[in-house]
Order: sequence, then C-alpha cells, then structure tokens
Amino acid sequence: MVADVVQGSLRALLWDVDGTLAETELDGHRVAFNRAFEQHGLPWHWDRGTYIKLLAISGGRERLHWFLSRQGAAAPAPELLEALHNAKQGHYRALVEAGEVRLRSGVRRLIEAAGAAGLRQAIVTTSGREAVAALLENQLRDQSQLLTPRICGEDVRAKKPDPEAYHLALQRLKLNPSQAVALEDSPAGLAAATAAGLPCLVTLSAATSQEPPAVYAAASGVVDGLGEAGAPVGVLHGPACARGLITLSYLEQLLPAP
Repeated sequence: MVADVVQGSLRALLWDVDGTLAETELDGHRVAFNRAFEQHGLPWHWDRGTYIKLLAISGGRERLHWFLSRQGAAAPAPELLEALHNAKQGHYRALVEAGEVRLRSGVRRLIEAAGAAGLRQAIVTTSGREAVAALLENQLRDQSQLLTPRICGEDVRAKKPDPEAYHLALQRLKLNPSQAVALEDSPAGLAAATAAGLPCLVTLSAATSQEPPAVYAAASGVVDGLGEAGAPVGVLHGPACARGLITLSYLEQLLPAP
C-alpha cells in the first residue's frame, strides 16, 4: 500500500474522544451510569433514547447533575453526585478493560498514518482525564504516545460547544487553525471546532447519526466513519472519497484555500 504522505499545509489532527475514537457513549458511559445507579440502589435507568437526549449536555458530571436536579424539589446533594460519578468512572474503566468499548473503524489506521507522516495529534474532549486514559491504555496502548497534548474536561472552564478546549490545543501545538483538522461526531463538538476557526470532519456515531443534517451544515465534511479495507466510508457531505478511506490527503482537502 502506498504511504499516505501530506505535502500541503496540514500539520495536526485534533481528536475528540467520545463517539469519535470509539462508541463510548451508548456502549460505555450510559451502561456505566446505569450500573452506578443500581449499585446505589436507585431506581433510574437510562435507555438509549434517553441518553441520546441527555448528550445535549456536555460532560458526564454535568449530565448527571442536570438529571439529579430534576428528580426532586431540592438541589442534588453534592455527596450523592460525587459518589455516583466516582462509581460510574469505575464501571466505565471496567467496561473498557473487558473490551466492551472498542475503537471505531479506521481510527487506528488514521492515527498511525498521521504519526508516520510526522503530523502532531492532540486529544480535545469534554470527557475526564481518567476516562480518556482508560480508553487509550486499553485500545490504543501502542499509539497513545502519538496523542499528546490531551485537553480534557478538567483543563477548561467551559466545555464544548465552547471553543476553549480547541483554543488551548492550538496554543500548546503552536499552530494556526488553518493548519489542523478537528475530528468530531456531535453538534456540540462541531460548534466548538468551528468557533475556534478549525475545519471539522464530522464522523457520525451511533449516538449522533439521527440528528437532522442541518445541524452539521458548518462541517467541512460529514461521513459515517473513517473506513477500512472492505468497509468503505460513506460521504454525506464534503469532497468525494475515491479510495473509500478517510486519508491524510482527504483531510488536506478540508483546509481553507491559501
């Protein structure tokens, strides 16, 4: 296979995590929250439809706080919020370690291609550092050194759709927005990336694929995955993908014209 070498202006890939690197939301975080509720003897259970609606709230802790605040007249006790969130984190790590949460098609291939081409790669996520580490340690152990810096939920005051995390990533990489492409799966992530001036490829996940197409109008491209041999990518918006794979050359096309 001919190496995918970038000869243009692309210098970095900025990776979202949940839904982009892996189908973590419905198969991981949702299940972990439900196990935390059960562990604490609580009657709640988030089905897939409920959780997809809750994803409009960025950040697991914020999502949990919003839900708890609507279960009674009083504000949720900080002790309960902390206990549930800590339990959820433990259940999530167990799910990842058990192989219940796997990388999406084409992710490892593209990370390795970018590394071989000398591109920088950063993690830019609203997820917590512990959850990110669990996924990288178990699913991208050999590639994790390529994914630095890592901007996580603890590093910013405002989470996506606020662009703070992307501004911070670009600052640490010492790059302009025109030199990088963000990879996202959600409307909030797209909004954060474009507000930071970045071209953004939306790779729709199980949790975001039912959104109206109009919410992704600002994306430089919208695809149903990154593609693997025998499983070509479907392009919903953006440049045609002749090889059936999202490559560095394809991402180069998403950069603004000089």
